[in-house]
Amino acid sequence: MPTQPPVRIGARGSKLSLAQAGQMQRQIAQALGADPGDGAEVARVAPLTVITTTGDRVQDRRLLEIGGKGLFTKEIEDALLEGRIDCAVHSLKDMPSVLPQGLCIAAIPEREDPRDAFLSRGAERLEDLTHGAVLGTASLRRQAQSLFRRPDLQVQLLRGNVDTRLAKLDAGEADAIILAYAGLKRLGLGHLPMSLIDPKQAPPAPGQGALAIETRAADRDLSWVLALRHEATMVAVAAERGALTALEGSCRTPIGAHAWFEGAALHLIIEALSPDGRQRFRHAGEQDVTRMADPAASAHDLGMSLGQAIKGEAGDAIVL
Repeated sequence: MPTQPPVRIGARGSKLSLAQAGQMQRQIAQALGADPGDGAEVARVAPLTVITTTGDRVQDRRLLEIGGKGLFTKEIEDALLEGRIDCAVHSLKDMPSVLPQGLCIAAIPEREDPRDAFLSRGAERLEDLTHGAVLGTASLRRQAQSLFRRPDLQVQLLRGNVDTRLAKLDAGEADAIILAYAGLKRLGLGHLPMSLIDPKQAPPAPGQGALAIETRAADRDLSWVLALRHEATMVAVAAERGALTALEGSCRTPIGAHAWFEGAALHLIIEALSPDGRQRFRHAGEQDVTRMADPAASAHDLGMSLGQAIKGEAGDAIVL
């Protein structure tokens, strides 16, 4: 039976966020010595607090118009800093590159599939959509990448949770939408995509498919935190977030990054595009980070160097 104080978890209230938080809640409870199959015991040792963020409340505008992706984390981070919760579960792709002082991403569990999923009312791929078809998305990256491949498409703002976006697709408000495959899988909807987008051809958002466990900096090496870390995932996303940092990534900059291991070699492809999709800047690199004293730091440096190379080439072309 666990003897330490409960670990209080904070998360957003969407269906996807609760699915992700529930998965982490069971893993945290197990790390604390509880039976992950005993719901009552899990709720006692790792209670979940639902926190509504500004990003959840405002659904009629792009995030860049109301303050960026940090609006999905601010209220939760306030609760962490005030001591009302002990950790937060986020989608890593929603995390800004710079965190509030005193907080850190303490653990990243094993990553789910990072690819984007293409859903439509008939077409199997983006290339199969009719001329001038409507693509619904709130992601500037997905907009730019899609317009690079299909400049004839009409891109329409489509925000909301997964169920809302699927309902809008069914209602004919868009001919196709693009969602993170990881989120669909976590919701038991992995069968819905018509196809999956090659992450080397159109890299997903940095950190897509991974979850972030955010804690106060002083708690980053507690035993239950260490139990959640997946080393290969942490190294790969460190490379992707290095590119995000170099490119000052925000909702105003279309950035894609994909890192993966082939044996001991970490491979990284990053790209940034003009918002209208007319210009694309790409760099790729690889490194045997396993030989480094700090593999994650070396991976981050690789991402930084490739990102800086793109920034030098692209200038203001990639900023909305």
